[in-house]
Amino acid sequence: MNSKSNGKIFIEPSHTLIVRLRLKRQGGNLARVIGMISKSHGLVSAMDMVSAAKDVIVRDLTIRVHDEAAGGLLIKDMRRLKGIDIVNVSDRVFLFHLGGKLEIKSRVPLKTREDLSMAYTPGVARICSAIAQRPEDAYALTMKRNSVAIVTDGTAILGLGDLGPEAALPVMEGKAILFKQFANVDAFPLCLATKDTDEIVRTVQILAPAFGGVNLEDISAPRCFEIESRLQKLLDIPVFHDDQHGTAIVVLAALFNSLRLVQKSAARLKIVMSGAGAAGLAVTRILLRAGVKNIIGFDRSGAVFQGRQEHMNPAKTEFARITNLDRFEGTIQSALRGADVFVGLSQGNLFEARHLKNMARDGIVFALANPTPEVDPQQAARYVRIVATGRSDFPNQINNALAFPGVFRGALNVRARQINEPMKLAAARALSKVVGGSELREDYIVPSIFNSRVVADVSRAVSAAATRTGSARVRQSQEAGAATALNS
Repeated sequence: MNSKSNGKIFIEPSHTLIVRLRLKRQGGNLARVIGMISKSHGLVSAMDMVSAAKDVIVRDLTIRVHDEAAGGLLIKDMRRLKGIDIVNVSDRVFLFHLGGKLEIKSRVPLKTREDLSMAYTPGVARICSAIAQRPEDAYALTMKRNSVAIVTDGTAILGLGDLGPEAALPVMEGKAILFKQFANVDAFPLCLATKDTDEIVRTVQILAPAFGGVNLEDISAPRCFEIESRLQKLLDIPVFHDDQHGTAIVVLAALFNSLRLVQKSAARLKIVMSGAGAAGLAVTRILLRAGVKNIIGFDRSGAVFQGRQEHMNPAKTEFARITNLDRFEGTIQSALRGADVFVGLSQGNLFEARHLKNMARDGIVFALANPTPEVDPQQAARYVRIVATGRSDFPNQINNALAFPGVFRGALNVRARQINEPMKLAAARALSKVVGGSELREDYIVPSIFNSRVVADVSRAVSAAATRTGSARVRQSQEAGAATALNS
């Protein structure tokens, strides 16, 4: 989660150590430690006194390092310093996750026998009978109205790949926190111990009655396409693969605002895209629906075009059908000549920034591979007007979290049956408009995730689009009071 460019090193807090040191009271000990940390390109972000005696001082140093390996080397070097003992080393991220990040909390009191008789037996029997007669009452009388299942098989975790369902759980917990923090949606991680498409579909189908929506996450392509498609047909609640559609919504919002700055038309753009997987196909589809005409896509085998035989699958065949109408077969570097936009959804260090100099005037680069972008962002800024990444330590972070909380909040508010294409487009337009004209600039094309307008504006737009297209079961105004109560 860090980068180095032009001799400067950028460090994120995801690699932070808390080191407890016992230092003998003699001149220069602390200075030697600080000097060693600085020499290793670490950063002391906090220094706390633990105790002080006549001959010894104990301090806690909070140190940001480049990565896990750099931290290990630093600690090894610090152990060699005379007059300084390392008492303990803690990893701040591991401490943050200790015991998990979620808990269940009751929304009703349970302090008296009367409370118990209403929350459980015998009173709950009346609620069960009511729902049996009118199943739709589950939305009003249970957690279903505000609950989302986060479903994964752990086969495509972040940029790490197939690590299994247990290793996926910290990510799904984090996702659930974002749902709750930003949209007050109760989300539940469901990490499935199977990679079988049929088993995953059937498992979600039989669990669905407890939820108002399903968020598919970190499921590898091309299986994710079939799983989402089948579940959308089987269930009458929204099924949304965030790796595809959340990315697509935020990319489109960022493009809308970029085009406002460079004063170009979507229909006249030439877009070069690296990555023809789940996110690539979803981004392509939403860009085409927004008026883009010319997209040339690439994967590890080169340009994707109709008639290509190597390393194709049904998803890539569909990608080829709707893009690259001139059947370009050259390299990505040559495709960049005259291109207005580059969208990277693939792998780090794909090409050198100098290749961007051949792009059209006021070029736009979205290099979204994590943790290492397809092209160095700082170098890219020398050749193009706008640069965005998927990282938080550079301007213009294109982050799915700008989309999915508001999308699901809006869908739940009107008890939507699905999240359709007009709802996604509405989400992108609403998200782009959060950045006002006076705020819009090259290093601010998408709002901060902490901007309270993001979820509010996106959810309203999604609810309205659901109502307009017939996906909503109830009018937005009917759910307004409930939504207000949930957020109080």
